[in-house]
Amino acid sequence: MSPVKESNGLENDTFAIHGHFCELKNDGEGSDLSEEYDKNKLAYCVTDVPALDLCIILGIQHLLTAFGGIIAIPLILSQGLCLQHDGLTQGHLISTIFFVSGMCTLLQVTFGIRLPIVQGGTFAFLAPSMAMLSMPEWTCPAWTQNASLVNTTSPEYIDVWQSRMRELQGSIMVGSLFQVLVGFSGLIGFFMRFIGPLTIAPTISLIGLSLYDSAGMSAGNHWGISTMTTALIILFSQYLRHIPVPFPTYNKTKKLHTSRIYIFQLLPVLLGITLSWLICYIFTISNVLPSEPEQYGYLARTDLKGDVIGQAPWFRFPYPGQWGLPTVSLAGVVGILAGVLSSMIESVGDYHACARLSGAPPPPKHAINRGIGIEGIGCLLAGAWGTGNGTTSYSENVGALGITKVGSRMVIVTGGVLMIIMGLFCKIGAIFTTIPTPVIGGMFLVMFGVISAAGVSNLQYADMNSSRNVFIFGFSMFTGLVIPNWIFKNPDAIATGVVELDQLLQVLLTTSMFIGGFFGFFLDNTIPGTLRERGIIDWNKISLDDSSNTLESSEVYNLPFGISSCLSSFSWVRYVPFLPPNAPSSQDKAKVDSLATKQQPVKPELIRSVAL
Repeated sequence: MSPVKESNGLENDTFAIHGHFCELKNDGEGSDLSEEYDKNKLAYCVTDVPALDLCIILGIQHLLTAFGGIIAIPLILSQGLCLQHDGLTQGHLISTIFFVSGMCTLLQVTFGIRLPIVQGGTFAFLAPSMAMLSMPEWTCPAWTQNASLVNTTSPEYIDVWQSRMRELQGSIMVGSLFQVLVGFSGLIGFFMRFIGPLTIAPTISLIGLSLYDSAGMSAGNHWGISTMTTALIILFSQYLRHIPVPFPTYNKTKKLHTSRIYIFQLLPVLLGITLSWLICYIFTISNVLPSEPEQYGYLARTDLKGDVIGQAPWFRFPYPGQWGLPTVSLAGVVGILAGVLSSMIESVGDYHACARLSGAPPPPKHAINRGIGIEGIGCLLAGAWGTGNGTTSYSENVGALGITKVGSRMVIVTGGVLMIIMGLFCKIGAIFTTIPTPVIGGMFLVMFGVISAAGVSNLQYADMNSSRNVFIFGFSMFTGLVIPNWIFKNPDAIATGVVELDQLLQVLLTTSMFIGGFFGFFLDNTIPGTLRERGIIDWNKISLDDSSNTLESSEVYNLPFGISSCLSSFSWVRYVPFLPPNAPSSQDKAKVDSLATKQQPVKPELIRSVAL
């Protein structure tokens, strides 16, 4: 079989796979149809089960794809939690977020949307979390900013960071109940009627823009190292992404041979961080970097955390309430709700994209409702375990499905199990804490920039030649930056006389994504404009877009272990928004069986080269 051709014309032997394929959406005609069909072939569809060794290899790849986003969140939160100089606790947080991400991934794939989609920490929760931690009562004491004064084992220091973490935990747990309600009640469909591109664009863009200070502070510790990290990530992800690298491969058919792997396209962030990290280590042991804390560039050293790897235990089981009993504040809960809304809207889009890339039919309403509800349960678990964050669907891993052409959900299940195992071994989390802050800052420059641009990209569905839309977007973005900046500089300006109300307003008015999203939502729904002008028609086409169904919907989205079949005999099931209305008929099953018999079995050893 001839190798699959990518859109850039390169022959991609990496994804040349003999066997049966599912087809994705096909709009071509004649020869164009045949060419498009070749591009859209899948090695494994969503319900296929590859061999265990292949699942492990591809599961590791998905874990590494989510790596950058997962470790970035606890490293940013450590600033607000006063943990900059406590590498051991940072390692525990990284291990915990990996553990919880694995649990939530298994829940989502098994009982939620049931698509091959990875769950992990969300940047949508970072803005309200950092806004809450910047309130006067939660500002870090000055002595916690000085490494020489911090005794990480003292009860006073432990209470400083754990009290802040418990406040975050309680707010996330209560806020997540709203997502559970919206998902399992089916209200997500009602909300989506009023939310269009002009609400989504400023909300998501301001998630990235509001974190510019964290990126600048980290990168500014050594601009040379951070610039190198940024340049490497850009080089790998943009300039070298279509250049294959030969790797030795062995299988029973071809024996020992070389396969071309698009390694730069698969893991640009990991490669950029690892190379910069290695260079910092070489500069540290050769004393190129200064050894005096007051000198510029000292924070680029890799030995600042002492013997954190040696101190970290080999095995530690994260558990709910490990930092103490969570506390709740109204201000924190309302702030987190802004992140919950943003996360839900983004996830709905990810569900449809994931379905298209994995050869599945568009997700029905009951599956979307269940997916959002399970994400709410995931946020509840993340709050209980103490990650300081929630969970959401990872767009990066959805994109990886299109690269690898492997849409099996069993691969994601394997990846979830690997994340749980990774979270149990604390030394792995401790290793990540030794990444110098300028390297992290370089990654932030790319990552937060992409998040901001991803928000703006939603405007493609709206008519941006309309002065109405230009005004709404521009005003929403500008106020989302101006108001929080002014409140940060004038923290005493809010004084209503009611402490709880002051805290609530402080958190909301310092959360950029809430300000921008609120004005975008309000103006878009009150200023007259046609549905096409607002982008609502084209926006809804994304959700209603159908593909060539290669699998029956019930085979993909019904509950596992025969639960749907057992419930189908009850008439009340049709009134439950998150349950499938009925079990698949024997005729539907016959169609799927007929399709399967016409296709030849896959040879897993021929596609191992798609994974790292």
